[in-house]
Amino acid sequence: MTNKFTSALRQATKLVRAGNPLGATKTIQTALRGGGMAALDEMAKSSKKSFGKPRVGRSLRDTLASLNAGMAQSATTAADVTEPPLTPGACFEAETFECAEGSRDYRLYIPDLKGRKPAAMIMMLHGCKQSPVDFAKGTGMNQLADAHGLIVVYPAQSRGANMQSCWNWYATSDQTRDAGEPAILAGLARKMQTDHGVAEGRVFVAGLSAGAAMSVVLGQTHPDVFSAIGVHSGLPYKAAHDVPSAFAAMGSGSTRSHETRPIPSIVFHGDADATVHVTNGQRIAEAAATGAQVVDDGSVKNRSFTRSTTLSPDGHAVMEHWTIAGLGHAWSGGDSTGSYTDPDGPVASAEMVRFFLNLPMKGA
Repeated sequence: MTNKFTSALRQATKLVRAGNPLGATKTIQTALRGGGMAALDEMAKSSKKSFGKPRVGRSLRDTLASLNAGMAQSATTAADVTEPPLTPGACFEAETFECAEGSRDYRLYIPDLKGRKPAAMIMMLHGCKQSPVDFAKGTGMNQLADAHGLIVVYPAQSRGANMQSCWNWYATSDQTRDAGEPAILAGLARKMQTDHGVAEGRVFVAGLSAGAAMSVVLGQTHPDVFSAIGVHSGLPYKAAHDVPSAFAAMGSGSTRSHETRPIPSIVFHGDADATVHVTNGQRIAEAAATGAQVVDDGSVKNRSFTRSTTLSPDGHAVMEHWTIAGLGHAWSGGDSTGSYTDPDGPVASAEMVRFFLNLPMKGA
């Protein structure tokens, strides 16, 4: 295979992992046009390892047509075929982070900071079957980054680690410090903090569903890195230890009890969530903080909610638990250009940013 064609395949792989399958398809198509049958032959040979040996009598073109059809389906069914709009001076970079525990691609949003240091950094962990681009569009977090001077990093789960692009929050090997996915994600957060001059105590993590459950894991395993967590439709720490127990916890609520350390948390869950039972949100909130609570009810855009706030001794919120009536397994107040979003209800992204930025600085 020529160096040019090999480079194109590598670029296509990075585009898929970074959440741009349409760009990957175009890259390969361009390479095929430039490489002719020699490139096609080489691509077919290299693809046998992943896709299996073609049926007897099946032509090379038939094999490639099948592969291209699968790629086209991925491109047309994914919610991330277009990039989110960029404000002037901002950038949305695609990079890869590597450490001893493995590597992950990620997207990094940097607004026009006009020479200032970022006010904070938020790591956003997508849910199953999502990607960084999809999640950025659905949560609208880039727009909030513009408004508040934040940088936002969106790690991408690899298909090699999970075929449904789920973070492996339920695996015992991914629930401890300095191992597996927590070590990779914490390492990425530390690198971004150092590279962009983010102050101590101003690094946060939030996610949806499997991403939310992994946010809980990170809050427990790396509290020195993440000062608070945002959990939307997630599960408690060590709610499961394998796939069967994960489905059990999702379906009826976790019954496992583990000692956890308090960490400032904002928790969202819909009471009509048929994927992750609403009692999981309650369990996360109960573990997050204890103390005086204030409960208030309200409604936003056709959805009512109950919010329970736990206050620290000096009066600032260290836990907010939002239960939203009629909300399913979707990001509250999200943008419909992304998957798993519901435009009604309180805007979870804005509330998370408010909660994070209102926390006192370390040492203050």
